[in-house]
Amino acid sequence: MRRNPLAGRRRAAAVAVLAAAAVLVAVVAGATSRQAHAGGAASPHKGGTLTLLGQSDIFNLDNTSAYYTVSSLLARAYTRQLFGYPASASFLKSIQLQPDIASAIPTKGNGGISADGKTMTIHLKSGVKWNSSPPRDVTAGDFVRQYKYLCNPASPTAAPAYYTSTIVGMKAYCEGFTKVKATVAAINAYANGHKLAGVAAPNDRTLVFHLIHPTQDFLNIISMPFGSPRPVEYTKYVPDSAQFRQHTLANGPYEITKYTPTKGFELDRNPAWDPKTDTLRKAYVDKIKVTEGLTQDNVQQQLEAGTADMEWDVTPPAQDLPGLIAQKDNRLIIGPTGPYYVALGYYLTLNQWAGPMKNKLVRQAVQYAVDKTAVVQILGGPRITVPASQFVLPGSVGYIENYNPYPNQNGKGDAAKAKALLKKAGYPNGLAVKLIYQTTDPSPRIAQAIQASLKPAGFNVKLVPATQSDFYGKYMLNPDTAKRGVWDIGTPGWIPDWFGNNGRSVLQPLFTAPGPGASDFGGYNSQATNGLIDQALTAPSLAAASKYWQQAGKQIMADSAGVPINVQKWTVFHSSRVQGCVFWWWGLNCDMTNVWLS
Repeated sequence: MRRNPLAGRRRAAAVAVLAAAAVLVAVVAGATSRQAHAGGAASPHKGGTLTLLGQSDIFNLDNTSAYYTVSSLLARAYTRQLFGYPASASFLKSIQLQPDIASAIPTKGNGGISADGKTMTIHLKSGVKWNSSPPRDVTAGDFVRQYKYLCNPASPTAAPAYYTSTIVGMKAYCEGFTKVKATVAAINAYANGHKLAGVAAPNDRTLVFHLIHPTQDFLNIISMPFGSPRPVEYTKYVPDSAQFRQHTLANGPYEITKYTPTKGFELDRNPAWDPKTDTLRKAYVDKIKVTEGLTQDNVQQQLEAGTADMEWDVTPPAQDLPGLIAQKDNRLIIGPTGPYYVALGYYLTLNQWAGPMKNKLVRQAVQYAVDKTAVVQILGGPRITVPASQFVLPGSVGYIENYNPYPNQNGKGDAAKAKALLKKAGYPNGLAVKLIYQTTDPSPRIAQAIQASLKPAGFNVKLVPATQSDFYGKYMLNPDTAKRGVWDIGTPGWIPDWFGNNGRSVLQPLFTAPGPGASDFGGYNSQATNGLIDQALTAPSLAAASKYWQQAGKQIMADSAGVPINVQKWTVFHSSRVQGCVFWWWGLNCDMTNVWLS
């Protein structure tokens, strides 16, 4: 879901590791099923302040560019989209879209999708309002405005291909926008002076999308926070600027009443929100407070003591997991239950903009050298995570059973094979490389494990630390740092933006359309891969799409575009007074709009 993953916190930080993986393996099996739910039998009721504690700030607040798990968690509270995902104890139910601002799911049967599948008409509910002064309805025009600002030069979407490859006219519109200065006047002049043919508002309650071709996953695309409505007031500010961040409007159950960079947020009830229009959020608590700048251990201590309620951007410390599981009090949740994983926990992005990783033999040497089992051990063992040999998650369309193009002793690494490839690449005496990682635990230990496993293969790895926010905002999303050789290898993680037919949410963003703000961090760009992905996205059937996704996945691995390390579940902890918490994959946490306090 978004970039950030695990390796950066929730999608990233966290998955905490086990001081004793054997203990976790022994107890987690019995704990997982009971921990899908938390909260006891108390009846839901309103009131109180929900407090969240964490380490780092978000790096994007504007929904044009916000693409981090905690951004999704925050967006759930103060924004709404056309469609959304329910908080459900059933993983299969939680991945099924429901109407939010839209009045119904469009189908061919109800006239929402045209016979040729290339026109989608969505009708909006009445009564969904902005907390403007005075409050006013959210209109179809607000959605059109958002799509016209997605490619703004100041804070563009991090998944541009979702839109440029599906919406009529979006590619040309976005290409033109890249040439515009990042000023209020220039941005507004372009948006007002150029038509976006594929998105229209015939009236305030009707939104129409014209698609390049039938797109089976289009509802998933437009349900992301990127597709939130945009009020006209936002045109006063450069997108996601410091000024913008102090003037957000809300149409969800809460409004941001205070934001202090690097310190946190405060949200209060939005008086303009009508619960009759919202089937996804109950909004039990009166106030939400997020405090940043703490350590992982301090967060855990406060949650256990009951002086705070939920995690913001950390997970339980590794050494605490066995004890937390043994307590059997439902404060620790491991999700999702069953044979499902929510994340490509860690993978290696390889800098192909500049430096030694431009050589495929060097990249292949890295593939063989990495000890993935060491990472699995750090992250809690096979009950939590297992080694990965491809970028598509098990159970998703395009996954290839028993596929392992770089067999390396069952994930333990093959230093001899890697060393031979490095020699063939022209580095018989070894190679110095820079590995950038996040300072949030367990990323430092992951980086050290990778450093150790690459050394016998001839790689002299220098570790480059970066804060959670800087890792993505300053480095991964800024190709200039890669082009200057600031880093050669990075350790991000990834969570699909949806599940099922989600190749567009994994292979496309990670391995196509590199550039500023994009998630193709390493700069990989292959005509062969691009072609296969295009065929998968326009396939006439799911079976045909699956075939092309498999071929694209194989091409990516043949090119050694990146190194998949592990797929994993997630651990979440909350205080004893938090009730009604279920594992919610969209935020990798409890859904703070649906929990209540005892």
